[in-house]
Amino acid sequence: MTGASGLLGSKLAFRLAAEGAAQRLVVRDAARAPGLGDDPLPESDVAVVGGYTDTRGMVAAFTDVDTVFLVSAREDLDRVAQHRAAVDAAIAAGVGHIVYVSFVGAAPDAVFTFARDHWRTEEYIRATGVRHTFLRDNLYHRGLALMVGDDGVIRGPAGDGRVASVSHDDIADVATVVLLDADAHRHDGVTYDITGPEALTLAEVADALSSAAGREIVYHAETLEEAYASRERYGVPRFEVDGWVSSYTAIDAGELAHVSDTVPRLVERPAQSFAAWLDDYPEEWAHLRPA
Repeated sequence: MTGASGLLGSKLAFRLAAEGAAQRLVVRDAARAPGLGDDPLPESDVAVVGGYTDTRGMVAAFTDVDTVFLVSAREDLDRVAQHRAAVDAAIAAGVGHIVYVSFVGAAPDAVFTFARDHWRTEEYIRATGVRHTFLRDNLYHRGLALMVGDDGVIRGPAGDGRVASVSHDDIADVATVVLLDADAHRHDGVTYDITGPEALTLAEVADALSSAAGREIVYHAETLEEAYASRERYGVPRFEVDGWVSSYTAIDAGELAHVSDTVPRLVERPAQSFAAWLDDYPEEWAHLRPA
């Protein structure tokens, strides 16, 4: 499992450990690998690599592994190249199945620019001929809470569009089902859209956050020009700003509004709503409470 020290990876690692599954946790820093206090997770070992382009380290990490759970790299200009390097390492090591964490609506012409990276990665994996499964997640519930500025405003050119955001728990539960299915080929070549149970406007998101945090949080529908201008102060590369802004314009275009049945169908329970996530994880939005 790559990305094992991240939020999704660590949730999945604990689920697999609870099921008694053997796993290799691929991380950059062994100290950040998920564990039980000072003890490692049962049936797990840790492989430390220098990143996806650390070919020798990645091939060693993937050796004697049947399935690789491939978490996408951080947004970067060479992100797709990093993904290709990880896929090449998996093929070189003889991995039989790649489960890749992608994004809903991945396509060469997706409005959300980072979704285009995911499409290119999916195409590369397909071209290798390896067995594969794609988990296309929507925006995270947690990500919506992080959209709020210090002034209590969500700013972005999303219009009145809707987003079917999803919890990390639901993604981890779907991944657990896919990885541990008794029929090892049931999910071969399948693409799963993983969403929450409803699609909300950002105004509705702001209302939910207001009720939870006990302060007024509002949504301001920026124009495209306003969106770029309001983000100039961050001083980040243009491709990154394009990604931020286009996550909102993708909402406006309706590309993130579809509600899938993947969670209830595979996990056999309802997907977690944004309101339920707020109740379950108050520490994730505690910064929004009045000082």
